Amino acid sequence: MKKTVCELFAGVGGFRCGLNSIKKIKDAAKSEKWETVWFSQWEPADKKVQWAHDCYVNRFGSCLDLDGNDTTNDDINTVDKTKVPDHNLLVGGFPCQDYSVASSLATSKGLEGKKGVLWWDIRDMLEAKAAPFVLLENVDRLLKSPASQRGRDFAIILACFRDLDYTVEWRVINAADYGYQQRRRRTFIFAYRNDTKYNKRIEGCTKYSDIRGNELHRHSVAQVIGKDGFFARSFPIASFDSKKIKMECLPKGIGELSEKFKFDFENAGVMKDGVIYTVKTVPDYSGKQVTLGDIMEEGQVDEKYFIDPAKMYYTTEGVDHSDETMERLPVEQRQTWQYIKGAKKLPRKAANGHEYVFSEGPVPLFDEYDKPARTLLTSEGSFNRSTHVVKDKKNGKPRLLTPIECERIQGFPSDWTKECLVEGEKIEMPDNKRRFMMGNALVVNLVNQMEHQLSDIFDAEN
Repeated sequence: MKKTVCELFAGVGGFRCGLNSIKKIKDAAKSEKWETVWFSQWEPADKKVQWAHDCYVNRFGSCLDLDGNDTTNDDINTVDKTKVPDHNLLVGGFPCQDYSVASSLATSKGLEGKKGVLWWDIRDMLEAKAAPFVLLENVDRLLKSPASQRGRDFAIILACFRDLDYTVEWRVINAADYGYQQRRRRTFIFAYRNDTKYNKRIEGCTKYSDIRGNELHRHSVAQVIGKDGFFARSFPIASFDSKKIKMECLPKGIGELSEKFKFDFENAGVMKDGVIYTVKTVPDYSGKQVTLGDIMEEGQVDEKYFIDPAKMYYTTEGVDHSDETMERLPVEQRQTWQYIKGAKKLPRKAANGHEYVFSEGPVPLFDEYDKPARTLLTSEGSFNRSTHVVKDKKNGKPRLLTPIECERIQGFPSDWTKECLVEGEKIEMPDNKRRFMMGNALVVNLVNQMEHQLSDIFDAEN
């Protein structure tokens, strides 16, 4: 089977980098093992410059649809999916802001949100082009959304795959659990049409179709989740008792599912023939651990990344958190990193007049070099509790991460996002945009690790 790819919500090309083992910028010019026949990247917030799209084009060039038109930077809602070139693998890190930890679960809108609705463009693409295989990425919160009806959104996605005659495997993977340089938990979805040789092979090795009864089904599916399935071979897990697998049938209609369905999905599972099988799994890895310190720049870092000493502490350097209680500090003291990352208990009044105490615990002032980096968010580099603050390796002074370090944390080549191609002219991407791109990206290393299994699957389809 030809290794042809359509990359939706492509960002700066994380899936493409992973599938083609792009480690350095010059690797992007080499002949690709996986041919991307079309991609889509459009961001409505950036009207003047489409930074992600133009970075992608700068590294890979563009793609034309079947009519010879370049629609890669059109709103995906407006794209005629039947005009997209045929492909055998559909990939995408579909927008996740509505599920993200950047907002609380209670306020996330899931599939009803502006970004969540873009799932339906994936579904439409599957209906139009019927790709035999699908690999998607989203935040781990996807399994819990929305707060008022946990599990509904993921169940709708599974039902869409069922109705299009696909089987689905999923796994929540923390990149650091398999030795990579970031503690980033993401839901990965691998779906395959039921007429593929891969599906027949999975059914054969588990004897799923020959088994009757829930306990025997659990035993059969346990083989997929724990041993023979896509994620099991790519990311090994510790053995588990098949009796712990939870089962649930999806309602036949999307409407009924949307109104009533609620289910606690675990971090791994399979959906086959409309039946959900899910179980909590534990990673099995004992190899090398890449840390934040391993990927940090060690030479001279531009002064613009260093933190003004007046903005670092409001007390003494030895105090690594604020410990503010009921009395608010002056504004200038609150505008320090020591304060924003510190513990607080502050009186607040709600819009309805209700008085309460807002509290938050401390977070480390400095990120440790001997551990993987914390999850990068799109707010990286801003004055925010989630922003990484490090001690420079050369002089020990406090500073922010450089864009190159953010790229390395996500597994991209150094300076991958430095330049964009805008109307035929190369321009530099601003630092804040570069950090934003990485906050939106996936861990390229994980896709690269999956590629070996994907390649074997495709070769066996011939």
